Amino acid sequence: MEFTIGGRLEVSITPADVGKRVSVRRRTDGGGTDAQFTDVVGVLTSWNSDVLSITRKSGESVHIVESSLVAGKVVPPAPARRRGPAASFEELAPVTARAWQPVESEALGDWRLRAAGGFTRRANSALPLGDPGLPVGEALGRVRDWYEERGLPAYVQTATGAEGTQELLCAELERHGWRREVSAEVRIAALAPVGDLRAEVRAVRLAREPDAAWLARYQRFSTPGPHVPRVLGSGPSVWFATLPGSTGDAGAPDTDPAAPPAAIGRCVVDGRWAGFMAVEVAPERRRQGLATTVMAALARRALDEGASAAWLQVEEDNEGARALYDGMGFAAHHRYHHYRSA
Repeated sequence: MEFTIGGRLEVSITPADVGKRVSVRRRTDGGGTDAQFTDVVGVLTSWNSDVLSITRKSGESVHIVESSLVAGKVVPPAPARRRGPAASFEELAPVTARAWQPVESEALGDWRLRAAGGFTRRANSALPLGDPGLPVGEALGRVRDWYEERGLPAYVQTATGAEGTQELLCAELERHGWRREVSAEVRIAALAPVGDLRAEVRAVRLAREPDAAWLARYQRFSTPGPHVPRVLGSGPSVWFATLPGSTGDAGAPDTDPAAPPAAIGRCVVDGRWAGFMAVEVAPERRRQGLATTVMAALARRALDEGASAAWLQVEEDNEGARALYDGMGFAAHHRYHHYRSA
């Protein structure tokens, strides 16, 4: 990272640059001939009492004492993706929300309060895509009250790491005592290569609703309730994929319709986008290409409906899934986070 201007280091940022993407270098020891330096790139979210706060694309907040700065400058937004479909956060955020809808929702200005009996954070968190119509501190109080009335913890879902994401709101949540619990990547890719994957898709059954066998494999169905199928069935055009298991050495398909399948998946088609969720494989059948088979079958159906781009969400510590999606051409677009009220 190059900071030199005319052969010297320069701090060219000021508190007026709050909200902009910056790159800074700071001294991390007491100075002297053996000085150590660290570089930080992210959105400058505050500059108060001689302390700068910068939110990295990962969602991590870094606090820097002003006197430790040796260089700093405003930098352009993260460079555009070099592969896959072009997509803005403004376009993609509503698409991902429509693919996993709550049972109950209520507007708070441009924010959306969502609840589904506690089934997943995504369906039980406030989605702040715009202005709540009142100061953020007051809005967060309304969020707490709304979820408390339903016996649920209060969460706010935010995003970082792309142009137009919500680093400033993340910093504001932290200032009000909210803490980040879970982070995940939203990845995107061209859809056609997923459909073109070499896979035996004829054995995959596609349906508009999840049957008993599909639900038996779905790990989040451990506490069933009426809200679960309502969330799973939400979205513009929803498909469920089931790859039956096998019995015996001959590999004959299971005949019990309620038997847990070898693999399952869910896809929601929404305009040019196809979102993939709930791709799960029986533990004893992993690393046999079954997740690829399920996704290829769903992708071909989505292509038939006119979709051309794909997205999915993967938690950052799920190394197996990340490697699988790397091989399919998925790359990170932004990250999303769930902040919980203290």
